[in-house]
Amino acid sequence: MLYHFLFPLADQIAAFNVFRYLTFRTGGAMMTALIISFLIGPWLIKHLTIRQKGGQPIRDDGPEGHLLTKQGTPTMGGFMILVAMTLSTVLWADLTNGYVWAALGVTIAYGAIGFLDDYLKITRRNSEGLSGKLKLLLQALIAAAAALWISRLLPDPLSTTLAVPFFKNTLVDLGVLFVPFAVVVMIGASNAVNLTDGLDGLAIGPVMIAAGVFVLISYLVGHIGFSDYLQIHHVPGSGELAVFCAALIGGGLGFLWFNAPPAKVFMGDTGSLALGGALATVSVVTKHELVLAIVGGLFVLETVSVIVQVLSFKLTGKRVFAMAPLHHHFEKKGWAEPTIVIRFWIIAVVLALIGLSTLKLR
Repeated sequence: MLYHFLFPLADQIAAFNVFRYLTFRTGGAMMTALIISFLIGPWLIKHLTIRQKGGQPIRDDGPEGHLLTKQGTPTMGGFMILVAMTLSTVLWADLTNGYVWAALGVTIAYGAIGFLDDYLKITRRNSEGLSGKLKLLLQALIAAAAALWISRLLPDPLSTTLAVPFFKNTLVDLGVLFVPFAVVVMIGASNAVNLTDGLDGLAIGPVMIAAGVFVLISYLVGHIGFSDYLQIHHVPGSGELAVFCAALIGGGLGFLWFNAPPAKVFMGDTGSLALGGALATVSVVTKHELVLAIVGGLFVLETVSVIVQVLSFKLTGKRVFAMAPLHHHFEKKGWAEPTIVIRFWIIAVVLALIGLSTLKLR
């Protein structure tokens, strides 16, 4: 919005010329989202605490300490991130860019699914919200619509293809399978972040780290000079997603201020489903879906731990982990919550660096 209103005035007021620069608007989006989070955070937490008598329902089969330390903490705090990043993106991005609206659409729609799930948990006073099948169906429909839209926005050589990291000029044409593949990426990332969201600050840290990587990837992929130099596939217009990712980071930082141990609010499915969908959508646009699996490897690891646990119990009657997802396993082993969170953040940073290396190692 600011880009459209102020940049045309650059001929009269030279200072407004800065709005032409993507880097300036990216930084502005991050700071704006952070400020919005700080402004609405206390009000939102107070409102949620009043409305959610008893806070988020705690699983009876979860770690015993959660019944003591997390009882009464309100959920749906992801709404803070969604408001901050949406308003900030609308203020600083080029609103004629279809990729921005695709990313915002998936994020808000997935957030709405998460909000409904959280609402049902609160009103029913148990940890069961939407049925798993209905949740997946809604996510799949939204992802399919977004994937079709993105496919039409992408230039012809990239519209239905998959780029392979570490290999220059390598594109796998998925044809009609592109949409199902994109749907799997969006649903998988969304639910992987959701599974990771189990400890104070655990999910939002790696989400912001991954978003930081995709700020750079979006900018480079959208810049023809840098993409040619790095021998990565150029997607015209995708640079605007750097603004979107920066807004996500700003909103995430503001949320973390209130979510840091001991958390005053949880993001809930409202936040986790939306943020995973946001990262996935950006990866589909920038043709870095496989890099997302590397950068978000921590989310993949948490998901795999659940799959392994379920399969092992069904096939052998034995559990591989003390409890799944993986962070609960280490809780059961006696690790302190801050220890788990910080060590998982370290893993996320290492994976982010590996993901970034794919930009040069070709």
